[in-house]
Amino acid sequence: MRTVASQVFVLQVAVVLLLVIAAVAALVLQSRNDSEDAARDRSVAVAETFAQSPGIQQALKSPDPTKVLQPLTERVRKSADVDFIVVTNDHATRYTHPLPDRIGKQFVGNIQPALEGRVVVEWITGTIGPLVQAIVPVFDTDGTVIGTVTSGVTVENVSGTAEQQLPVVLVAGGSALVLATGGTALISRRLRRQTHGLGPTELSRMYDHHDAVLHAVREGVIVVDGNRRLVLANDEARRLLALPADAEGQRVSDLDINPSMTELLVSGRTATDEVHPAGDLMLAVNQRSTGRNGWPPGSVATVRDTTELQELTGRADVAHARLRLLYDAGLKIGSSLDVVQTAKELADFAVPQFADFATVDLLDQVLRGEDPVYAGAGTYPMRRIALSGVRNNPPIYPLDSLIDFVPATPQATGFLSGRAILEADMTSYAGWQEQDPARARKMVHYGLHSMISVPLQARGDVLGVVTFWRSGKPKPFDDEDVSLAEEFVTRAALAVDNARRYTREHTMAITLQRSLLPSALPVYSAVEAAHRYLPAHAGMGGVGGDWFDVIQLSGCRVAMIVGDVVGHGMHAAATMGRLRTAVHNFAALDLAPDELLWHLDELVARIDHEETGYSERPAITGATCLYMIYDPISRRCVMARAGHLEPALVHPDGSVEFPELPAAPPLGLGGLPFETAERLLPEGSRLVLFTDGLIENRERDIDEGLNMLRDALAAAPPTPEGTCGVVLDALLPARPSDDIALLVARTKALDAEQVADWDVPGEPSAVSATRDAVAEKLGAWGLDDMAFTTELILSELITNAIRYTTGPIRVRLIRDVSLICEVADSSSTSPHLRHAATMDEGGRGLFLMAQFADRWGTRYTTEGKVIWAEQALPDEE
Repeated sequence: MRTVASQVFVLQVAVVLLLVIAAVAALVLQSRNDSEDAARDRSVAVAETFAQSPGIQQALKSPDPTKVLQPLTERVRKSADVDFIVVTNDHATRYTHPLPDRIGKQFVGNIQPALEGRVVVEWITGTIGPLVQAIVPVFDTDGTVIGTVTSGVTVENVSGTAEQQLPVVLVAGGSALVLATGGTALISRRLRRQTHGLGPTELSRMYDHHDAVLHAVREGVIVVDGNRRLVLANDEARRLLALPADAEGQRVSDLDINPSMTELLVSGRTATDEVHPAGDLMLAVNQRSTGRNGWPPGSVATVRDTTELQELTGRADVAHARLRLLYDAGLKIGSSLDVVQTAKELADFAVPQFADFATVDLLDQVLRGEDPVYAGAGTYPMRRIALSGVRNNPPIYPLDSLIDFVPATPQATGFLSGRAILEADMTSYAGWQEQDPARARKMVHYGLHSMISVPLQARGDVLGVVTFWRSGKPKPFDDEDVSLAEEFVTRAALAVDNARRYTREHTMAITLQRSLLPSALPVYSAVEAAHRYLPAHAGMGGVGGDWFDVIQLSGCRVAMIVGDVVGHGMHAAATMGRLRTAVHNFAALDLAPDELLWHLDELVARIDHEETGYSERPAITGATCLYMIYDPISRRCVMARAGHLEPALVHPDGSVEFPELPAAPPLGLGGLPFETAERLLPEGSRLVLFTDGLIENRERDIDEGLNMLRDALAAAPPTPEGTCGVVLDALLPARPSDDIALLVARTKALDAEQVADWDVPGEPSAVSATRDAVAEKLGAWGLDDMAFTTELILSELITNAIRYTTGPIRVRLIRDVSLICEVADSSSTSPHLRHAATMDEGGRGLFLMAQFADRWGTRYTTEGKVIWAEQALPDEE
């Protein structure tokens, strides 16, 4: 209760509570008085009604009045809600009573006035409590009193109705008390908030303290009211604004202060650190409105002297701007691993933030990714690869010029010394104009007046020079600008050098990849093939491990392969070369696709085990491969895959399908067998083999890519070259994130006239008959000159088959670009070429066959093996 707010609060609550108690007491008294009046009125009314009721006189005169009146009075008592009705004779003897034992006894009460003919109402306390009873006379026909009727009501019975209303009265009074208390509390709370709970003593003390502080601080305080009159100005404000002693109370517009300061104080607008002059001073002003939260309208302003800080602030702003420039340079220069793009970013960034024109000149070796090599003393040829300016056609060397800077130029001097060279006044025609005097005069006439040449140096090598010019900016370059130029050129030099090194690595990887892939596919009798290989974009991985191949097999068959090694760079390219070489070696053994993949899987697992055990190079597990063999004679294609996508098959009518091949894990995982699928292909079908980089990238998934490939193949021309072009035009992204290998082969079929075969009985005498049949066929083909060597080869092969096998023997001749002789038997053993000793009787036949045949070999089938020999056809004249 120490504060005024608390005291007011308690007083108001007490007053409201007193009023509520008084109201409730008055209501109770009024209710009591009303209850007594109601009891009197009810008892009089019941008694008079019963006394004047018909038949009452006859009942009183009857021999037994009680018998007649007792039931009647009880019914009336209950219906009238009174406590008793008593009928007496003129001697006050009771005829009726609620208690039968009281009948016949004398009436207790002031009955005499009623016997005299008057109505008597009296308050008594009976056996049933305080009550009101009315005694009414009963008159005979001649006016004499022959009896009385008394009706009585207890106060409790009548007051119950009024008392039932008392809770409502109390609730209403309590609500009024709560409402009054709440309102008082809110008002008291607001008063307490406005005074912060302080009493008069505390407020006075606080005012004294604030006044002392206000005049002691070294910052001016000005308070202006809603009429824009000066209410208060402390000592510092008076000093800074040179205010007179009687300034308080005057209008701000009448004070002799700076117009801009006057406008601010009159407007009352919000201001934060606005700088306004005041004589020789520069004042920082902050202003806020006071007309909020119930406070008086007006404004308060603070003023401080910032004259000494202006110069320091300017320097800090310049330093901050330079740091910001360096930070932005680090973000915007070197966004790609491309030398030319990085140089262009450097030139574009410098203009116009730092210079009006900027050029970047690099040694040609740097552009090729090579280490910089200087041509010799006195000559510094560089190529201009970036130029940026605020105007077009400046009289400086254009883009892509090869410039041989003479030693006197700032570019050559800086390149040789490794430090920046400043030419603050180009109009003086110092040594920089010796490069091209005529061009120098045009440059000065154009407005170029200041230049900085900074060597582009990284990791001890000078890669080129960056030159900055100013023309539109009147202020020339100074030493601080030289330091700033060196800073962000040094940062850019690292990006350029990184791009140069990446270019070198990328070039080496591409060279290796190209050397390991077939540069051109020869002409095959089985298929007409075309291919495309595109490495990923240099900034997104570069050369990867995608590869393809077409291998000529025996019997005019061809094998087609496409594969993908996970990863990019030199390691992926080298791994691809190892796998391609392995496939060539396995294909030379004429292995079936599933068997070849099994051997390749074993090889990859072995290589992974060796490399991960002895080096930190990553394993090559994850390589995929699709291998298929096409036979132009039977037109059958056998296919198998190891984690690779199915090929696309384009039928001669243009319909496209993706044949389902048995799924198998990528190479190197092992544990699961590889399975083959076989299709009979019509002549002119196109087999499309590809890697996932063609159909999948960041913008689309595999399903969408396959649908796009299907549409492109359906619309492509029938030639393999045309198909490759249409597919790449439709699916190739602008910046491939993965390398792409594409192989398209259109199938051919050998004519039946180009193939001849015979079944040979397992008897030595059959050799002669077979030789005659072969000679006849060769004559029909016009190959009589080859009959002798062909008969010699077949005789040796058939004789060996008869001698060492027991099953059926079949001979086949194929005339294609060469003459192919094949002998098939049921044995799975292969003959071995050896040199027979002088005394040996056998072992010379196979040796002689190998001498006459250009190539020969063995391939295994499900029924046995086929030994074949190939001879070149004679040149046609």
